[in-house]
Amino acid sequence: MIKPHGSDKLHPLYVQDKASRTELLEEAKTLPSITVSSSAAANAVMLGCGYFNPLSGFMDKQDALFIADTMKTASGLFWPIPVLNLVPENSIPGDCKIISLRDPNVDGNPILAVQEIKSIETFSEVELSHVTEKVFGTTDASHPGVAAFNSQGNSIISGPLKVLDFSYFEKDFPETFRTAYQLRDSISEAGWKKVVAFQTRNPMHRAHEELCRMAFESLDADGILIHMLLGKLKPGDIPADVRDSSIRIMAEKYFPAGTIKIAGYGFDMMYAGPREAVLHAVFRQNSGCSHLIVGRDHAGVGDYYGPFEAQEIFRKQVPEEALEIKIFEADHTAWSKKLNKVVMMRDHPDHTKEDWLFLSGTRVREMLSKGEPLPEEFSRPEVAEILMKYYQS
Repeated sequence: MIKPHGSDKLHPLYVQDKASRTELLEEAKTLPSITVSSSAAANAVMLGCGYFNPLSGFMDKQDALFIADTMKTASGLFWPIPVLNLVPENSIPGDCKIISLRDPNVDGNPILAVQEIKSIETFSEVELSHVTEKVFGTTDASHPGVAAFNSQGNSIISGPLKVLDFSYFEKDFPETFRTAYQLRDSISEAGWKKVVAFQTRNPMHRAHEELCRMAFESLDADGILIHMLLGKLKPGDIPADVRDSSIRIMAEKYFPAGTIKIAGYGFDMMYAGPREAVLHAVFRQNSGCSHLIVGRDHAGVGDYYGPFEAQEIFRKQVPEEALEIKIFEADHTAWSKKLNKVVMMRDHPDHTKEDWLFLSGTRVREMLSKGEPLPEEFSRPEVAEILMKYYQS
């Protein structure tokens, strides 16, 4: 199986021994505590799961600035986006060496992790703007990722982490939420060597389904991991439980048994386009995948990124030796009226606009909310039915 990023073995930060975890949780209740941002809580979950291997905790200011400029930490580890615990200034009681981190997304704000404090530093306004610009390609406050990042505060608490809980993900999505180490075990047990990952924050329509099938066949892969984001999204995006149901029925009915795994991960979407695409590759390598599908406007939002910038960054800015995982570059896929199937548009330059079936997201939502069936060329009827019930409710 493909090695994890940056180490020979995976090093998840979750305290897996139950007795040790219980003891540490009791100790954590006596410590000074802060309720972290949703983003920091999701970072803690990803660290606990092993998705952010080989990191040992939250980064400091030097690493954040190095990564912004070079996509490497100060020590030279390749990493595309800083993993930070950002808080408002003066949030930490003086002289603390260790604190407990409380979950903002669960009632009662239970303890999520314990963090040793290596340093508490402050971003200047110029530095925070610089990191934002490098990571997101913009400082526009209308960008949902920029708005979320800049709302957390400007103080950086760095240091090693021990994760005690997986927030709401494990409880709300027991059949779907999986850690990187669980996925590696599952892939190993299946005997898969070549595994292609598909990232999604949306329900899967016919074009997504066929894209997975194209990659699977083109790469002669052993299996597909459909890996869905379960964390916070921008307003208007479809909730995780609805996506989960629609993806499961699509996989069950339209893929051969034993060729597909469905899982989810606990992270808040950043909408950081190219940089986030690289981060997606890092944690899919840590999950045991050999390939990641990167398609049109991967991890993008609005018009902030060019349609294929998320592919170009791997060619232009990611050193060849930085990652072992490979990228499957996908074009826009659509239903060809000429060929009566979904194809990649780049492969058919003879087609005119009239030869393609296109439905805008706005039109899809309008049809579903009115109870109008979607064309079978666009969406499987079982998927459309689940989405229709959601929009009509």
